[in-house]
Amino acid sequence: MTNWLIERLGNLGERMAIADFSGNHTYQDLFDQVMEYRESTRTQIDPGDTVVILSDYNFYAISLFLMLLNRRCIIVPLVSNLHAEIDSRTQVARANKIVRIGPNGTLSVENKNQESRHALATKLIEQSKTGLILFSSGSTAEPKAMIHDLDNLVKSYREKKLRKLNLLVFLMFDHIGGLNTLLNCLSMGANLVLPTSRKPLEVASLIEKHKVQVLPTSPTFLNMLLIADAPNAYDLSSLKMITYGTEPMPESLLQRLRTSFPRTRFMQTFGTSETGISKSSSRSSDSLEIKLEGTEQEYQIVEGELWIRSKTQILGYLNSEMDNFTEDGWFRTGDLVEETKDGYIRIIGRLKEIINVGGEKVLPAEIESVLMELDFVEETAVIGSSNAITGQSVVANVVLADGTDKKVAKKKIRKHCISRISAYKVPTKINFMNQTTVSSSFKKLRRHTE
Repeated sequence: MTNWLIERLGNLGERMAIADFSGNHTYQDLFDQVMEYRESTRTQIDPGDTVVILSDYNFYAISLFLMLLNRRCIIVPLVSNLHAEIDSRTQVARANKIVRIGPNGTLSVENKNQESRHALATKLIEQSKTGLILFSSGSTAEPKAMIHDLDNLVKSYREKKLRKLNLLVFLMFDHIGGLNTLLNCLSMGANLVLPTSRKPLEVASLIEKHKVQVLPTSPTFLNMLLIADAPNAYDLSSLKMITYGTEPMPESLLQRLRTSFPRTRFMQTFGTSETGISKSSSRSSDSLEIKLEGTEQEYQIVEGELWIRSKTQILGYLNSEMDNFTEDGWFRTGDLVEETKDGYIRIIGRLKEIINVGGEKVLPAEIESVLMELDFVEETAVIGSSNAITGQSVVANVVLADGTDKKVAKKKIRKHCISRISAYKVPTKINFMNQTTVSSSFKKLRRHTE
């Protein structure tokens, strides 16, 4: 039996599918490579195997992913060069195969001895279904391993209409946002542009070279494009839409972006690894308000926190309790939101990042947006620091534009903050840094300090 998505690839023929380090590939090329892997691995990989794909996006990795989908395996995409991380995640997933891809697409299959399968994986196998295991970022704790019914997830893309688009796949192979981009593109018959590096100017060069029309990414990376002066270094006029998500967008950053990309539409997206990507629409390119729509999910707001329940949410965790799910299936996202009377919401921060100053709650994203109103502030991350009197105080880590005098900048920052926000929100300490810390998915990392 051939999966519907594989059949669609074969029907798209000579339409362009993928541009990567190995060249340009049509949908027929992709279909043929899937079939070649199906034959070459017939005696090495069986239906129901839990298979680690050790690769970032490329033509061959996508072909392998699709072959494993068709073979009804449990797929574990991993983008890592760290042996300890690979070993740990392989063990948590209880994977019995690791596949590495050579430069010419040759596959190396390593067998791993696993004493038993997780019950959730066994249930999928017994139902002849495909699974997907993803790991959380693990920035504050041990990464959670979550398992999806991949057939159910892929099914949600089946009604996509064919569109001719050049779309750059930015988020990683092992990130729900990256997989959403991949499945969207394949379902629409779009052309995927795959970067080998996510350095701002290299991404910009690919946008110019391939006339990329859609760029899905994060606010942090969009700001990195501005800092690198990418809109002036390369011709990015082909961009018709930039979608952003994974973290709150500072309003002042959105204004900077609108100035640099005046003819590009901006749209905010929302999703979680646990529930999948929600169908959403922005009020406008200038607005941070979005509306969650569609029949795949529902939401409610409980004490300011967004709760989601979706048809594509995970079956469970392999190494953790379902503490962030209610008994009736609502996922507590940890995102704090405000809702308008006409049904739009605005994401204002994360519960775990709230800074408590003498009982008053401070949201880092609000302070960061105020700081970035200053043209000499290129980037900032606001965190909480322990304080003997107030419990916590506000600390701002700031990246200044080249040539900015630090003493003058500190005075201007304090003066600007005092004029814009309440006194308890004003940073008590300002650290000047060369760069802020970001995750592998280009999300700003904020860790409270002692």
